[in-house]
Amino acid sequence: MSNIARRFGFARKTTTSQTPRTDTVARDSVSNSNDSIEKDPAVTTGAEIKPQTELEANLQLKKLEKKHRWDPNLPQALVDGIDDATAHHDVNQELKLVDQLVENSPYPEVRAAVRNYDEDVPANTIRAWTLGLLLATIGSALNMLFSMRAPSLIVTSLVAQLVAYPLGCGWTKIMPSRRFRLFGKEFSFNPGPFNMKEHTIIVVMANCTFGGGAAYSTDTILAQRAFYGQNFGWGFELLLTISTQSIGYGIAGLMRKFLVTPAAMIWPQDLVSTSLFYALHDHAKTDPSKSNGWSISRYRYFFYVFLGSFVWYWFPGFIAQFLSVFAFPTFIRPNSVILNQLFGGWTGLSLLPLTMDWLQVTGYIFSPLIPPWHAIANTLIGMVVFFWITTIGLHYSGHWYAAYLPMSDSNSYDNTGSVYKVGKILTPDFTLDLAKYQSYSPLFLSTTFSLTYGLSFAAITSVFVHTALFHGQDIYERVRSSRTDDEDIHTRMMRKYPDAPNWWYGVLLLLMIGLSLATVLAYPTHLSWWAFFIAILIALVWTIPIGMIQAITNVRLGLNVFTEFIIGYMQPGRPVAMMLFKTYGYITMLQALYFIQDLKLGHYMKVPPRTMFSAQVIATIWSSFVQIAVLEWALGTIKDVCTKTQVNHFTCPSGRVFFNASIIWGVIGPARIFSPGSLYSGLLWFWLVGALLPVVIYIGARMFPKSNIRYLSAPVIFGGTGDLPPATPLNYLSWGIIGYIFNRYIKNRYRGWWMRFNYLTSAGLDVGLALSTIVIILALNLTNTSAPKWWGNTAPAQTMDYQNTAVQKAVGTGETFGPKSW
Repeated sequence: MSNIARRFGFARKTTTSQTPRTDTVARDSVSNSNDSIEKDPAVTTGAEIKPQTELEANLQLKKLEKKHRWDPNLPQALVDGIDDATAHHDVNQELKLVDQLVENSPYPEVRAAVRNYDEDVPANTIRAWTLGLLLATIGSALNMLFSMRAPSLIVTSLVAQLVAYPLGCGWTKIMPSRRFRLFGKEFSFNPGPFNMKEHTIIVVMANCTFGGGAAYSTDTILAQRAFYGQNFGWGFELLLTISTQSIGYGIAGLMRKFLVTPAAMIWPQDLVSTSLFYALHDHAKTDPSKSNGWSISRYRYFFYVFLGSFVWYWFPGFIAQFLSVFAFPTFIRPNSVILNQLFGGWTGLSLLPLTMDWLQVTGYIFSPLIPPWHAIANTLIGMVVFFWITTIGLHYSGHWYAAYLPMSDSNSYDNTGSVYKVGKILTPDFTLDLAKYQSYSPLFLSTTFSLTYGLSFAAITSVFVHTALFHGQDIYERVRSSRTDDEDIHTRMMRKYPDAPNWWYGVLLLLMIGLSLATVLAYPTHLSWWAFFIAILIALVWTIPIGMIQAITNVRLGLNVFTEFIIGYMQPGRPVAMMLFKTYGYITMLQALYFIQDLKLGHYMKVPPRTMFSAQVIATIWSSFVQIAVLEWALGTIKDVCTKTQVNHFTCPSGRVFFNASIIWGVIGPARIFSPGSLYSGLLWFWLVGALLPVVIYIGARMFPKSNIRYLSAPVIFGGTGDLPPATPLNYLSWGIIGYIFNRYIKNRYRGWWMRFNYLTSAGLDVGLALSTIVIILALNLTNTSAPKWWGNTAPAQTMDYQNTAVQKAVGTGETFGPKSW
């Protein structure tokens, strides 16, 4: 029993010194320690909460276990150790467990990627602000331009993180170190070696400005300008972009105590960034005794993986494209409908999910090395149950006239099997012409696309019920109390820095609500003021439930379908209002979660909260001006922009999809698609199913608390596959297989290696892929350079799977399928 904590990495190294240590250590020279052995020093910071007696220790451990009883990330061995120690009142083991939990995070993922000490180095420097705004400007401009091209490309913040390091080190060597005084403040252009806190500020600016691609509002503007023929001017575009990008920040600030401070809110995506920070700034060798015999430094290891990823992607991305979707049964029988539907990787179900392309693995759902195994397993359960078993049953039974439609794609179809021509049902004012609609066709969806809507309904209700059952008590306690007794070492170390007061966030929220009302009421958007406030209320209500799921699992659930559904019933026939409601309801929450995730990153890296607030808000507002300027330049300069025949492929794919969605949901409306008596009305039962499954899981977990039932998560089962389509089963299945290898097999068998190299492997693969993709697009695609003409590039493109023609029944000329009236 005494070895339980030590076995799972919680035991401190014994020390002969009893002298108290401080919570801050100066480590300016850490990046120069190229030849030393890597160390993981522990720093005591929790003396004020350490128990002095066995009774206090017993009570504290029991409280901790009760608070985390539904925590799927807490190691079961630690829970068993607490049970054993408290049951036997083993005072030595109890005090040791409390001491070890105080000294570090109880989560192996966090211990692997975040150090349990603070560095006494500056963060709010001219260097950090200059490089951060420079990279935010370049990244925002490139992502805005690339978003208008097909295929689109996203320059991620990992690229900025890598580029910022040599820029920061070069600044240190070039800029003078002389100190200046201005307005009573002393500053220097060169405050010393480029440090991790400055690096964090730069990455945070990148995350909030272009980490997720171009601003969502630009899709609305492109739909208006290019497809609706509306132009409300620069004023509207700036107000819309600034307000939609920033309004969520005010909400996020008010949610910090629920989504940032608790140790259980891990935010796994941040752990990749922290691992890369340490790899770039600390070149020390790895201690082989801690990493299953590996002694290579993290810095060197990262660059080996990065270079390998960069070189390899040239094969599936350009030279041998059959490696991207290795659906070899379809290569053998390219014209077999059933075989292409079942084994195809583009529009099929991928019953043999084979790919050698990291882009296929991570293109929609990020790296499988990041989420914990229980999140991957829940996603795979949803994938197999709904997109293999249910889809096959529905499709081959002919439900929803599936024989006339593809099995899996994201298009909408008419009753001739052709892509739905929305122009045939519109008046000149872009409203529904009911007579034209009734003489044309109802709307049909592929089998997987139809199921996706039902699963979206279930995810929305399940996340609310799941949060109430599994996290409701903890949320209630945090509402009542400003501090809790389960704060981890990182939260306690952050107390030394003045927090950003709540009124900052409140003022920002009110200011952005004012700008938003000016946007929707001063221009002919047709969105009512009360509808706007409902959109904001939706974001407020769902930020905590969806944020908790993402913080624990790294699975992001969306409100896009839900907001489309609501506005389609509230204000039908108003497509522009639908786009704005969706943007204010969905993107407000999304931006709030981006802001919270970055706050957690600053929390892990010990960056002062007030500096974080300033960096995020200023960078976001500045990037809004940059993106609108690039958008206006592109619309006014690029010939035939947003047309399907544009020579350089600037066809505005995202804006086109947004336009089509606004027609379907804002013009046709959900009442004609999902209401009782319509074709897809059966999907409304998913609202009820989503509310009931968390109750069933909760009862099972209460009855069998030691079983694996407690790892089941209804929101992830329903919403983990939310990007399918346009994502494919191949994306999710290959993601799940690799996730099992790293986060189940390797993590359990080679824990030392996993803790030091897992997240670095993810970062290296992602950065190598991103830079390789950028080079291929800029150097080859934009210059119209063709891929090599050989079997590996031509044969896979001849399959029905690739061409999206795997349909069981063809519709004859002049014939239709489906209902006779609608």
